Formats: sequence, C-alpha cells, structure tokens
Amino acid sequence: MPFVELQNIKLYYEIVGHGPPLLMLMGLRRDHTWYFRQAPELARHFQVILMDNRGAGQSGKPDAPYTIAGMAEDTIGLMDALGLAWAHVLGVSMGGCIAQELALGFPQRVRGLVLACTTCGGSEALTTPEHIMRWYADPEGMSPEEVLRRNLRIYFSDRYLREEAGEVEGFIQMALKDQQPVFAFKRQMDALRGFASASRLPGLAPPTLVATGSDDGLIPPENSLILAGLIPDSSLMMFPQGRHCFFIEMASRFNKEITSFLHQVDRA
Repeated sequence: MPFVELQNIKLYYEIVGHGPPLLMLMGLRRDHTWYFRQAPELARHFQVILMDNRGAGQSGKPDAPYTIAGMAEDTIGLMDALGLAWAHVLGVSMGGCIAQELALGFPQRVRGLVLACTTCGGSEALTTPEHIMRWYADPEGMSPEEVLRRNLRIYFSDRYLREEAGEVEGFIQMALKDQQPVFAFKRQMDALRGFASASRLPGLAPPTLVATGSDDGLIPPENSLILAGLIPDSSLMMFPQGRHCFFIEMASRFNKEITSFLHQVDRA
C-alpha cells in the first residue's frame, strides 16, 4: 500500500492514469474514495494523484492541532516525495480550502486550480446554517450508518435520492468502509474554523475554475460567488439543483468541465 512518511505524518496516496499531474484533495471527514466518480474518467487524461488528508482515511491521525496551512504543507511533502515540480489541483469542500492555501503559499507548484463547493472562510464567508451544521456534525449517539443516511439530503438532490436508489445504496456501502475517529473529525473541524483566505485571494496566481451546486446547504453557493469575485483569473460554474456532493451526482458534466478547463490551462 502506498504511503509517504513525512516529518510528523504518514500519508496514504494512490496514483492512476497518465498525463499532466492532477492532485485531488477531499473534504472534511472523508477520504479519497469519495472521488470514485472522478478518478476513472479523469485518469484517461491526467496522472491522477489521490490522497487522504491528515486525520482521514488511511493517513495518520495525530491527536494534536491541525491547520489548513499545515495540511497544504503535507500536500507539498507528498509532491516532493513523488518528484512533482507542479500539478493541477482539485479540491472539494475542505479540500478546496487546502487547495487555496497550496496555491497561495506555493504558487509555482500549482498550474491549474479547481475549487468545488468550498469557501474563503473567515468573516467574509457565508456560514453553514446552524440547523444544517447540527444535522451534519452532531451524531447524537447515532451509528455511522445512521449519520450517513441522515445526511443524504445534504449531499444529493431529492430527485437523485428518489430516482437513483441503487446508486445511492452503492455510495452508502462505499462510504461506510472507512470511519473517521471522533477526535480526528474535531481536529479537522477546528482547522476549518481557523481558515480565512479572502484578504489574500486577489494575489492568487493560477487560473481557477470555481464550481458549486445551486442548492448546497452545507457550504452555501454564495461562497463560490465570493471566491470568483476575489480571484483574478477565475470563472464560475453553477450546477442547478446540485447539493454538496453535486460532483458525484452530476459527475458526467463535472468531469467534462474539469477536463476542458485543465486542457485549456495546459495549452495556454
């Protein structure tokens, strides 16, 4: 199993496909397997590098403070270990925050940037409505499967849940294979709460595609408008009726748009 040993963390990663390198960063609580609708398709065009963030999946889970900037440094450590001078970077949700820190702190290492269903954090961002955050983050003694099933309406549209029950059940069984300890969730959550990038985004260098679902209750879509307004070389793409996991539900369009955008960056 592929791991890289950094100074204070062991990171799990996988590589599939050939072509320009594309590093994909997942969000709060989740591991690389949530890109199951992206990796096979994007691997036809790119060398896809999937990794588990500090505190998630098969990577190390130290019970010590985490920061988003620190997780960006973890990512640079992986790139260094793999001999990657640069990569395109795709980040969803918290992974999009890590991707911002990566591009801001190490601009020469990021060629094209995709920020999906994410936020600039801080006072400029629209926060998650309190009732949705309670629904998402407070297990109230429920089992992991009960929590996941309760959160399905945060992730997917009502139509998808109604009409694609088989796909949804397959997603549930995939997602239940790996469970994050509660302490690691809290460490990641604290890192996310401490993140703020708005004042620095006008200096963000890489061409950037910002994408969101129009019905995302977890990270309201207005946050993507804010990002696109602050990032100089950026474009915004809205996915109608998409919720927080629009990249899974609407994977066909999402994958095509990413591929087109990154090919355009490579040709520039």
